[in-house]
Amino acid sequence: MFQFKQKQKISEIAGVKVGGQPGEYPTVLIGSIFYEKHKIVSNALKGEFNKSQAEALVKKQEEMSEVTGNPVIIDAVGLTVEALTRYVDFISEVTSSPFLVDGPSMAVRVPVMRHLEEAGLLNRAVYNSIDYLVKLEEITALREVGAKYSVLVAYNPKNLWPEGRIEILKGYEGQKSLLEAANEAGIQNILVDTAVLDVPSIGLATEAIRLVKSEYGFPVGCGPSNAITTWKKVKKEMGPYAYNVCLGASCLATQLFGANFVLYGPIEGMEATFPACAMADAIIAYNARRFGVRPKVKNHPLYKIF
Repeated sequence: MFQFKQKQKISEIAGVKVGGQPGEYPTVLIGSIFYEKHKIVSNALKGEFNKSQAEALVKKQEEMSEVTGNPVIIDAVGLTVEALTRYVDFISEVTSSPFLVDGPSMAVRVPVMRHLEEAGLLNRAVYNSIDYLVKLEEITALREVGAKYSVLVAYNPKNLWPEGRIEILKGYEGQKSLLEAANEAGIQNILVDTAVLDVPSIGLATEAIRLVKSEYGFPVGCGPSNAITTWKKVKKEMGPYAYNVCLGASCLATQLFGANFVLYGPIEGMEATFPACAMADAIIAYNARRFGVRPKVKNHPLYKIF
């Protein structure tokens, strides 16, 4: 719980503001839907799913957002162009929230971005993501489409320490700068994901959050849920409540290092994460008064949950 000397940038996506000094804006929570083996999906290649169940999850997340004051972005995950196109079309119809266009490769993501451009929905679409594998073809395609927002995954396979996340943003010999790639692609606003690999690496990712905000001031966060969802012992050996407790705690931990957004994993985890993250936001915002920082929105968790 501290203040950054570097001026902090704000990305506004379809009315959702991400970024700023700790205590200014609520943490944006991002839940994934249509993810691998999601029970509501009947055919992952064609994008066939139970629409009533999907809409209920989206609406429930909106209700949690209303109760806590934490804004939401929806992570729409699709394996194929056909599937992801159906998913983003559905999301755009049932909610006004922004969404991540999340596919396994540019061959899936870029055609869906073209579809969204034709549908006039790029103002809500966040490309997920530009990473160390980025090529000129992807940069050119995003520029031609007119993509406005993108996640930059600051994963550095040659240096897994927090400083490696900064290196990958800057680039080095043989590795293109992610910031340069985003600029060449015409991306107007970026969200930096500091890349969680496993439970112990959450500490590295959170320290990287502090480094990114200290040096650049970009909106930054990560997905600690990636580690918690694959942690077998917490599900099998630590009791019926351990998974949800650890999921909420892992998200909260990133906020204490300055995270502006948290990818909390499967959307069903909203009841474990929203209360914990709202509480953390309230604690951070109250402490921030010591630095003369106050919430910039009336529906901040500090004002809503007590």
